Amino acid sequence: MRGSPRKNRLMRPVFFYKPSNAATAPESGWQWGLRVWAPVVIAIGVICIESTGKFSSQNTSGWLRPFVERILGAMTDVAWGDLHHFIRKTGHFIGYGAVGFTFLRAWLHTLDRRGVRTLVAWRVQSAVLAILSTAVVACGDEFHQTFIPSRSGSPMDVLLDTTGALMLCLLVWLACWLSPCLRS
Repeated sequence: MRGSPRKNRLMRPVFFYKPSNAATAPESGWQWGLRVWAPVVIAIGVICIESTGKFSSQNTSGWLRPFVERILGAMTDVAWGDLHHFIRKTGHFIGYGAVGFTFLRAWLHTLDRRGVRTLVAWRVQSAVLAILSTAVVACGDEFHQTFIPSRSGSPMDVLLDTTGALMLCLLVWLACWLSPCLRS
């Protein structure tokens, strides 16, 4: 099965390999772009859905509180307000970490095709672009929320979202790229 056309079309696991020679890239065109960037588009689509009035704090409290109280027991309105705020901000951090992860994967593939000078440069450029791309999405999301009566845009949420992407990129660096067998 080695060298079969099916195997050549599969994308390499970008987090655990060194960049290829751009001249030997096996796949090109819109199919390659779809495979690389579709997860980013899906992640941004999820953000767009969550940026609507249906996911405002008033609306998420209505279905989330009974669920949490079944697990933790009844709580006062003040305790619920604090926990609900924590859950929502944790959701921002983790959700935008996931968005940053999809951007990191896409930028690694994209910059791999363009050819980079060193392994570290390829990884640093991809991580920086992933974090900046996530920050742009976060800014757009918060700006959009300023037009929704039940929502408000917050620069602090942009900072939290960008920090989520930064931490995810850092985790990838620590988990995938600091291993002695993966260093250049």
